[in-house]
Amino acid sequence: MLRSEEIQYRDPKTQARLSLRVDIEENGQVVEGALVSPDGHTYAVVRGIPRFCPVENYAESFGFQWQKYDTVQLDSKSQWGSVSEKRFFGESGWPRDMKGQRILEAGSGMGRFTEHLAGTGAEICTFDYSAAVDANRKNNGRFGNISFAQADIYNPPYEHGSFDRVVCIGVLQHCPSPKRAFLSLTRFLRPGGHIFVDSYKLYWGCFVLGKYWMRPVTRNFSPQTLHKFVRFHVGWVYPLTGALQKVIGRRGRSFSWLLGMSDYRGVHGGDDATQRQLSMLDTFDMLAPKYDRPATTGMIRRWFDAAGLIDCRIAPGSNGWAATGRRPG
Repeated sequence: MLRSEEIQYRDPKTQARLSLRVDIEENGQVVEGALVSPDGHTYAVVRGIPRFCPVENYAESFGFQWQKYDTVQLDSKSQWGSVSEKRFFGESGWPRDMKGQRILEAGSGMGRFTEHLAGTGAEICTFDYSAAVDANRKNNGRFGNISFAQADIYNPPYEHGSFDRVVCIGVLQHCPSPKRAFLSLTRFLRPGGHIFVDSYKLYWGCFVLGKYWMRPVTRNFSPQTLHKFVRFHVGWVYPLTGALQKVIGRRGRSFSWLLGMSDYRGVHGGDDATQRQLSMLDTFDMLAPKYDRPATTGMIRRWFDAAGLIDCRIAPGSNGWAATGRRPG
């Protein structure tokens, strides 16, 4: 939370320390105000969250998505069990106790991984480019070890070299330049610091997945229009491929993806209503982003090399590839 006595943000352009102007404060927490740089540039604090980027940007669809489906993938409030927890710790290899460490989470969405980061006892700085950060604050604002911001991944508002760990899940492929976004994040690692990222997989199957045939059209829809389209699309594909699964088993899920619909039946828990909601959410997530740039392991390894990181490990992950490494020191 943003407190008047502790300002840890930096000017994303100059790295200068920021001072706080308080307009409205409740219980020691700033609700409205601004962070002000020495040169007089101001960054508004709105609803308790500092805003370092334009409200309207290429991530608008994610703001719509994560405020509409703000708890569907949250382990503590969903029927699907501990999917996010197992995914995060299983793919990162990070310990569950990280007290005394400082972690930067880039692209938090509604906070499905933020709540597990908070549970490690580390100090968490989390940001998102979209208004999804408001959903994250609503879901995880109860934790006292999290600070939130709406910010650009290319210019996060924190001190360079000040984090023990940096994590970025489900984000890089949706940036204009995934490599540049990755290199931007590595600036914030301390010597010896660890980074964990993931990326969609670039492989031959990308040419047959339905989403890549649909996205040239759907990515231009407004979030509201696309949501109506997704409701219609899932409305006919979901029962069709569900019937196929009853006949040929789990292989029938492949037809869902070929037809441009996400399908986790038989993969995650939950009743049919939950599964349909997951399908709605993730189908919107596939079709909405302005950018969708999958990567090969060779591309990801070159990102790590360009950043001067060592101990690079790339393995299959829930999103395609999961990669870890660390800064020497």
